Amino acid sequence: MSRQGMSRQGSRKWCLSLLLGLVLGLSQATAETGSPRVQLDTDFGEVLIELYPDKAPATVKNFLEYVDRRFYDGTIFHRVKRGFVVQGGGFTFDFVKKTTADPIPNESANGLKNTAGTLAMARLPSPDSATSQFYINLANNIHLDATRERPGYAVFGKVITGFDVVEQIARVETGLYRAHPEAPNVPVRILKARRVEQAAASGTPGTSAKPEISSKPETSAKPKTPAKPES
Repeated sequence: MSRQGMSRQGSRKWCLSLLLGLVLGLSQATAETGSPRVQLDTDFGEVLIELYPDKAPATVKNFLEYVDRRFYDGTIFHRVKRGFVVQGGGFTFDFVKKTTADPIPNESANGLKNTAGTLAMARLPSPDSATSQFYINLANNIHLDATRERPGYAVFGKVITGFDVVEQIARVETGLYRAHPEAPNVPVRILKARRVEQAAASGTPGTSAKPEISSKPETSAKPKTPAKPES
């Protein structure tokens, strides 16, 4: 082979190497800047959640701080309402309420809606009272969304795999405990909650798009569904 041919071949290899490096660099950057994910290991299986810090920064920060502190490990889903929500993150299996950090600001006017599969913060009637408790919507609960007249319940993530596990939890029997009539008769625990790296989670099928976003929350009629999620 002539020197000219060898030079051309070397140039091609160099260009391919450069292109491959750029592609890998972009892939790594995308993974590093992706939305954070948390996996809940429950008595019924695993639930993978994607969080939206761009829409609910204070809420996501608060949730991740509880995750990193292992706060949710051993807590239960203390409220299960078929066709409405599965709520947890505040009580131990024997219904002892855990000590939480300070309440956070309400971010319900972020355009994210309480559609089936989304994750939102439970709270007291006061808008800025959410602490650790969260719920997963089992249906499109539009009456929980913010309106022009009132704040709603802040959505900050969505189940991307394991919604069948959530639905299974929603089918358990309740009513055994007088003080907690919507609690499962047999406690359903969050065994552990951990952050999940995007690279590890990307191999899991079933990733879905973010919840529907609206720039102006719709006004809805008074709810005819079960009571709102309260801490």
